[in-house]
Amino acid sequence: MPVSIQVRGREARALWVSALVDEVYADLRWVDATFSRWRPDSELSRLRRGEVTMAQCCPEMTEVWNLCEKYRVLTDGAFMSVLPDEDSGRWLIDPTGLVKGWALARAAVMLRRLQGHAYCVNGGGDIVVGGRDEADTQDRPWRLGVEDPDQAGHIARVVELRDGALATSGCAARGAHLVDPVSGERRWRRGSVSVVAPDIIAADVWATALFVGPADLEQRIRGQEGWEVIRL
Repeated sequence: MPVSIQVRGREARALWVSALVDEVYADLRWVDATFSRWRPDSELSRLRRGEVTMAQCCPEMTEVWNLCEKYRVLTDGAFMSVLPDEDSGRWLIDPTGLVKGWALARAAVMLRRLQGHAYCVNGGGDIVVGGRDEADTQDRPWRLGVEDPDQAGHIARVVELRDGALATSGCAARGAHLVDPVSGERRWRRGSVSVVAPDIIAADVWATALFVGPADLEQRIRGQEGWEVIRL
């Protein structure tokens, strides 16, 4: 999926800034090479085929799996990381619903080294922002658009953020790719759920869980500081 990085600040075009951004993209490529479900040589693919065990994988594989289990419990199973494989029909480990947010969180940690600059990372519509542009005396926030799921290209809401994350889940862009936790089937549903949160991993996971899960699940996060749920 496309990943874009924007930097605001006096030295946004400096070589040292570009070098750090290159490091971020290199790390994102490593994440893809390790966790891709579509690359047959990725570590995740080898794990799913039974060629290696979790203990034989890189430490990050265990870290991601533990996060998946944490959010499975927190969402009462609405967020799932063991899913039916589209080719074989077997139920296999699939942490890809969390990996994107996890990868963006890693990128944000690296971009915090851009002292005096603000950054915005957009991974397939899920966004994390942070830092501060010391040259901006107005301390302007990032203005993040939430697309109308019924009208491609039309912005239905604008979220202003200086530090935090926005993630959206739905079927409008990618079709029926999300698994119903009750039936285990990939079903198309209209609408979308966007979650604003301090942490991109949490925002990403909860956007998915709230889209496929029961309506009362939202009570788990309602009222928390820095959180907002947008249903369209």
